[in-house]
Amino acid sequence: MAEKKKNYDASSISVLEGLDPVRKRPGMYIGTTGPDGLHHLIWEVFDNSRDEAMGGFANRIEVALLPDNYIRVADNGRGIPVDIHKQTGVSALETILTVLHAGGKFGGENTGYKVSGGLHGVGVSVVNALSTHVIAEVHRDGAYHMQEYNIGVPKYKTKKIGPSKQQGTVITFQADPTIFKEIVYDWKRIVTHLRQQAYLVKAMHLSVIDARELEETQQKKLDLKGVQYISDLALEVPHQHFYFEGGLRSLVAFNNQYQKPVHKNIFYIEKNEVDSAVLAVEVALQYVDDLSPRISAFANNIYNPEHGTHITGFKTALTRTLNNYAKKNNFFSVKDKDAGFTGDDVLEGITAVVSVKMPEIQFEGQTKAKLGSVEARGAVESVFGEAFGDWLEEHPDDAKAIINKVILAVKARKAAKAAKDSVLRKGALEGMSLPGKLADCQSKRAEDSELFIVEGDSAGGSAKMGRDRRTQAILPLRGKILNVERARIDKMLASEQIKNLVIALGTAIGDVFDIEKLRYHKVIIATDADVDGAHIRTLLLTLFYRYFRPLLEAGFIYIAQPPLYKIQRGKDVRFAFTDVEKFAVLKDMGVEENIEEGEADDEAPEEEEETAAAAKKTGKVRIQRYKGLGEMNADELWETTMNPEHRVLKQVAIDDAQMADKIFDILMGTDVSSRKSFIQSNAKLANLDI
Repeated sequence: MAEKKKNYDASSISVLEGLDPVRKRPGMYIGTTGPDGLHHLIWEVFDNSRDEAMGGFANRIEVALLPDNYIRVADNGRGIPVDIHKQTGVSALETILTVLHAGGKFGGENTGYKVSGGLHGVGVSVVNALSTHVIAEVHRDGAYHMQEYNIGVPKYKTKKIGPSKQQGTVITFQADPTIFKEIVYDWKRIVTHLRQQAYLVKAMHLSVIDARELEETQQKKLDLKGVQYISDLALEVPHQHFYFEGGLRSLVAFNNQYQKPVHKNIFYIEKNEVDSAVLAVEVALQYVDDLSPRISAFANNIYNPEHGTHITGFKTALTRTLNNYAKKNNFFSVKDKDAGFTGDDVLEGITAVVSVKMPEIQFEGQTKAKLGSVEARGAVESVFGEAFGDWLEEHPDDAKAIINKVILAVKARKAAKAAKDSVLRKGALEGMSLPGKLADCQSKRAEDSELFIVEGDSAGGSAKMGRDRRTQAILPLRGKILNVERARIDKMLASEQIKNLVIALGTAIGDVFDIEKLRYHKVIIATDADVDGAHIRTLLLTLFYRYFRPLLEAGFIYIAQPPLYKIQRGKDVRFAFTDVEKFAVLKDMGVEENIEEGEADDEAPEEEEETAAAAKKTGKVRIQRYKGLGEMNADELWETTMNPEHRVLKQVAIDDAQMADKIFDILMGTDVSSRKSFIQSNAKLANLDI
């Protein structure tokens, strides 16, 4: 697909401007200096190696996590040019590493790349600017060259170290702790992202190695000078290797591994040289027995979580093609004047991956979350629409299964509309018919208002008595709510508990959802600290994730952290939220010498049965373990869990929507074997309260 340029040298590198702004405003270039930005450094360096593979110049990439927070990315591509750049007067390697907007991705066809994930050419130079130490190694033209940098400044000129029989580039960097306050790399996150990339570049060998905690016997092996691949050293460390021939077809199969397919065959189309603006369109899809759509979007192999123009074209073609097929094959009733599928109907239960490759590409922002290139819409709509129409004709059994799935979605939509119309009356949304169980707050300003969702009437009674009536509303739940993972809106709204919650929130639900009508900007889940409480919390989070995701994305959902223990010795009464805090309190009370391995001995007895009054008289320690919020009186519940000055709230966020989606599928879906396997694999990570 990509046209290989014969002379890739310093003349291929274009320079637009300097590097100075990066350290002053890193968020402009990597989005954030939190965990997302930290991992974005890896993606920026990796993307350069991946672009070599996309262009047909490399077929092996290795990403390694090393001791002291070093990251190392190696490829067997052409190697960054090391000859002198005419415009800068230094080597092309130094130019790329130290000058913003310098790279082989500008200047048209007489450059290094016909298709590239990089747009602005800021990737590796930004990584250099935000790192305390960078080592750049280049193997090309029979020689081994090296240059090092501290905070973006070269320690020495690019120098030839010696001969080399290898070809490629190795970039090693150490993120700057003055920029990134916490440098902790997430192994699972890195593996997940790179696995995804391996699906997108056919026949690419991709290794991921975690060598952060090498044993002393292996430290000697980690002399990496002149070594291209760590995996060749046979270290005994965690590693993953990916290689896929199936492309997006394999990725769809992977995403559906915990789902029940509606049809057997996975649709797949790849078309190259679509037009001058779009070099390739690749689409794969399969419907599964589920309610939610799962669409992954990529542009030049960059993941676009906010989708963009290519997905707009895909959705348009999908709706039109299925409608045409259904009409042509008489799936619609002649009497039904309103027959036809909507965009939402055809998306229910679809797993799809859409990828485009373009020589001139426009993203919205450096983090490339959304594709803005208008040409992508027409290209995807045309290529996918024609190919999918032909595929439906060639696979009648699969086509019938898909159409029947969509018809079921139409029936559900109509039933759901009737249910919503009966439940979400205008008066209810405006607060005229709020649930009787709801003890609303006095404030009408959502910014000041909080809704506590509590478990049971007992906890509800204490919360209502202890709350700040001006800003805090209480909604008690009776038992466990419906598991909505496989429930449609009509069945969901038949549940009195869920119906009360929807009306209390005020946003409505489904296609009439309006976040601007949210009545509380803090929706706080406050359940008991036991297994049942954890289950209810999970059911509520499933509801919010599937039907109120904008509330999660906006940061409006919280989990209360009530104390686990009330500790009393004499008149000294304190609360502890964890076992660690409990022992710290006991130590502060002067009984640490009597505590061993988490228990007090006979000299400092823990007597839950002893009354508080007796404890005050004797000075003995009394520890009360709260099993439910209902065990607290109103004053205790206010002081520990509801008082904004003292309480602890956990804000619920979605760091990885795809991973969250998969976990909800496993834990709350119908596949028992997958759930059992997940629990067995992650049991050691659980906090048990037995």
